[in-house]
Amino acid sequence: MEWATALIVDSIQHVHVGEPLKHPPISPLSLWERARVRGLSDPGQFTSTVHRSNHTQGLNVTTPRNTHLIVTARLISDFGAFLNMVALATYVYLLSNSAMSVGIFLASRVGGGVFASLIGTAFYRRCSGRAPLIAFDLLRASVLGLLLVVPVSQQAMLLPVIAFGLGLGNSMFAIGLNSQLPRLIPADQLLKANAWITSASSAAMVGGSLISGLLVAGFGFETVFALNALTYLLAALLIVPLRFAPVIVNDEPGRGEWSALKQGLRAAPVIAAMLAVTMADTLGSAAHNVGFPIISKLLTPESASTTLGLMLAVWASGKLLGARIASRLKGSDNIHLERRFFFGVALMSCGFILMFQQHSLYGLLLFSLPAGLGDGFSEVGLMSRLQREPERLRLPIFSVLTLLQMTGFGIGMLIAAPFYAWWTPGAVVMLFHGIPLGTLLTVKLLALKRGRVARSSPTPVP
Repeated sequence: MEWATALIVDSIQHVHVGEPLKHPPISPLSLWERARVRGLSDPGQFTSTVHRSNHTQGLNVTTPRNTHLIVTARLISDFGAFLNMVALATYVYLLSNSAMSVGIFLASRVGGGVFASLIGTAFYRRCSGRAPLIAFDLLRASVLGLLLVVPVSQQAMLLPVIAFGLGLGNSMFAIGLNSQLPRLIPADQLLKANAWITSASSAAMVGGSLISGLLVAGFGFETVFALNALTYLLAALLIVPLRFAPVIVNDEPGRGEWSALKQGLRAAPVIAAMLAVTMADTLGSAAHNVGFPIISKLLTPESASTTLGLMLAVWASGKLLGARIASRLKGSDNIHLERRFFFGVALMSCGFILMFQQHSLYGLLLFSLPAGLGDGFSEVGLMSRLQREPERLRLPIFSVLTLLQMTGFGIGMLIAAPFYAWWTPGAVVMLFHGIPLGTLLTVKLLALKRGRVARSSPTPVP
């Protein structure tokens, strides 16, 4: 069948208006006759081949293989990320015996993510494809390897550098993968691919969070760090066979990335609304992350760490289930993806608010599930919708998304922490998760107002 596609591509010449053609155009009948000569006697089969070639033009990749490789690489690298998230924070505290050192370590990690979001667009405009993804996996493995070769007495000064490197590598990898996923997987399969990626991330969180403590207790921190570095090396090896479709050349007049992004957001206000809700959601997420160990200790003082692990496992299981449900719902148009995102944020915030009002372990775990379901819904809807934006806007949008998530999470943790000294955990989470709920209400009211203006105005609303 491939020769039919080549036949059409070979017959297309780049022409300009007003210039005479060097060769007369080939009519559809002539193409059909050529097809018969080459042995394709069924005209319906010929048109079917042409239609498929137009749908997948430029995407010369093996889709199932790419999907399996991406999901497996994400599962392994996220497992490593959750391993070091738990183990490193504990290690920093034990090494320094200072809460301030833990704060500096976490701030350095967030700083690496913020820096990545600022340079991500310019970097991936110059370096795209699988090479930078492999490089950032190797970067993460290398900075963790420092903990294996540098003497313990000299590690205290290196820890902020390691945290910055991990934050940079994590965010640059996320920006590169999310913005380039449409070059790896056809548009009609992106929704399912994002659902599998989110499911893999959730499974990795369950495994990494639960196993990290056991590995540290049984084998020590060095073994965990070595295993963690190995996961990044394995993820890099899985990225090597990926095949990317060529980048679509942008023939529009050159403009600054951010001015083009601003114009694109004006043309698609729903994307701006989704980014605003994401920023508000990170503030709520920061509050409940600070509150997790607090509520665990309040409910089960004798086994707070076990309660925290169970709570995270149930939440991550809900997220996995939500991602699978989101990919199986009817409707894959933009409006369906947008609604899934907004509904997911609302469900997640309500789930966390109810979760922190509980006075028993069973109630806590019960409401962890809808909180995770909402997170799975929102993540699949957001990723799938943003990946449908054109190439010139997709990369800056994902860079801005990372910037909003990193800054919102960092600022949110700094702001939310003092509230736990003044209020109950339930009141704090209700306040901070009220921010995304209030933002959702504002977005809905603005959409209704915009609709009324559009119906009453003879000219279209910009």
